[in-house]
Amino acid sequence: MSYVSGIHAVEALLRDAPERVRVVLLQRNRRDERLATLRTLAAERNVRYEFTDKSRLERIGGTAHQGAVASCLALSLSSEQAFEDRFDTWPTPKFFLVIDSVQDPRNLGACLRTAAAAGVQAVLLPKRRSAPLNAAALKAASGAAERLILVEVGNLVRRLEWLKRLGVWIVGAQAGQTRQWNDADLTRNVAIVVGNEGDGLRRLTRQTCDELVSIPMAGEVDSLNVSVATGVLLFETVRQRHRRES
Repeated sequence: MSYVSGIHAVEALLRDAPERVRVVLLQRNRRDERLATLRTLAAERNVRYEFTDKSRLERIGGTAHQGAVASCLALSLSSEQAFEDRFDTWPTPKFFLVIDSVQDPRNLGACLRTAAAAGVQAVLLPKRRSAPLNAAALKAASGAAERLILVEVGNLVRRLEWLKRLGVWIVGAQAGQTRQWNDADLTRNVAIVVGNEGDGLRRLTRQTCDELVSIPMAGEVDSLNVSVATGVLLFETVRQRHRRES
């Protein structure tokens, strides 16, 4: 079991994956039309809801619960075999995001939200050395995790090599590169790879990429938050593809 907290995240869960929800907990005596909307939505989806006190919500959903927490089955990740089986069904140009060793669950969730907004077909996550898909990550994702295909990868380098053999261009984001993010050709089959908040991509991951790019910083700022950098790269991909189609 896991917990999803926050009005937007709980609403998205009820709309997109009500079969995962066991009970929606709503804050007692809180006047908020959005909570009434959640109650109506839960009833329409035949999901049980109940009222509880604020302290209980804070114990299980943190202080930013906004009066709503869903107790649900943990989000299941796709296997690598399922990813391989589905690979040819995605239209070309293919569009993947690879998240290498991000440690903060909130950053992970924000990356997933951006990936869903950009139309990424699948997100690859390493089985080890990665932030968990816990309540903080799911709240930051605001329902995006349920809309994405998330693939748990045992050996990230081997999976990147497999993608390369199938014609996917691997573009890694790494600070300090002379090649800028908008110089890369992202109109082809592409996998964008982003790394750890502190050190960026791991050495073997960097060496496996076909191309490394960076986002130049002005002034005294030396780097962007990983979720912000992910957004820049993903929507540069979207921009290039829309321009090519027009």
